[in-house]
Amino acid sequence: FIAPVLGAIADYGAGKKRFLVFFTLLCVFGTASLYFVGPGEIFWGIFLFVLANIGFEAGLVFYDAFLPELTAPKNFGRVSGYGFGMGYLGSLATLGIVYPLIQSEMIKETFPIAAVFFLFFSLPLFFFLKEKRKKVSRTESFVKIGFHRVWSTITHLKNYRNLLTFLIAYFFYIEGVNTVIFFSGNYASTTLGFSDTDLLIFFITVQTTAILGSIILGVLADKIGQKRTIVITLFMWLITVVMAFFTTDQFTFYIVGFIAGAAMGSCQSVSRSLMSRLIPPDRKTEFFGFYSFFGKSSAIIGPLTFGFVSYLTGSQRIAIISIAFFFIVGLIILTKVKDPQIASTQ
Repeated sequence: FIAPVLGAIADYGAGKKRFLVFFTLLCVFGTASLYFVGPGEIFWGIFLFVLANIGFEAGLVFYDAFLPELTAPKNFGRVSGYGFGMGYLGSLATLGIVYPLIQSEMIKETFPIAAVFFLFFSLPLFFFLKEKRKKVSRTESFVKIGFHRVWSTITHLKNYRNLLTFLIAYFFYIEGVNTVIFFSGNYASTTLGFSDTDLLIFFITVQTTAILGSIILGVLADKIGQKRTIVITLFMWLITVVMAFFTTDQFTFYIVGFIAGAAMGSCQSVSRSLMSRLIPPDRKTEFFGFYSFFGKSSAIIGPLTFGFVSYLTGSQRIAIISIAFFFIVGLIILTKVKDPQIASTQ
């Protein structure tokens, strides 16, 4: 909720990098500290998990907002894709490192290892990332300035109609993405009888194709436009949920995972690059705060829908096909968005 305010403060002159470093370290601290949570200490476990998640999600706001500064608009798609691809590669690498510990049921030891891995690969960002900051004179606190700028943006939303339309479309289709990701493992084990080993192989399949999808469709987005590429990924998601509904064997579900992984990585990376094209340059971090807010608040309705439909019908198959609603609504609203890249070539 506070992401737009923090973004507005950064845009005004406080800078993005200091926030990014702070929230990254907060995530590292929260993750590593989970090692010290003992049996029955549920409160501390939840507290540290929430702390780490706040650090990670808030840090993403400032991380995403660097994209317009790192490359020219003609390269937004591929650079965003490279970033997501490296992120998925990092998750696979971390899994490879901690998997022997998981097999030995040394679960809490995995947290500090993951934290150190995250910290180590954040060091180049800490020391070498350059930031364009503007010098400002102020008579008010940054907090007051941040709230004032966000309120000004909200009261002048008519000036950002195209961007608002995209955020509403994003809210719906990322709802579907988050829900499918969240329930895919449960669906595979409950409906299709996947074992723990099967789920691990499925996870690796999805992550690997997410790397490829992020990069390949990111490059494609720079050629044909971000909006058109997102439309392609949404049709891929519709194919995913329809195939999942009809699938009765594990092999076919691996194919579903292959398509879902490519759609997952590319949908997220290209959405970020389109957002980078739509935002006003002087408010990019603030609007990426709204982007984060729309994305995270959407993670509520989809899971509730899946659970409610599954409960009413007694079938996860019907629940998974019901998620197509979010992709279809998002797709319809997305058609109303004007892609600056396409408009500039016409």
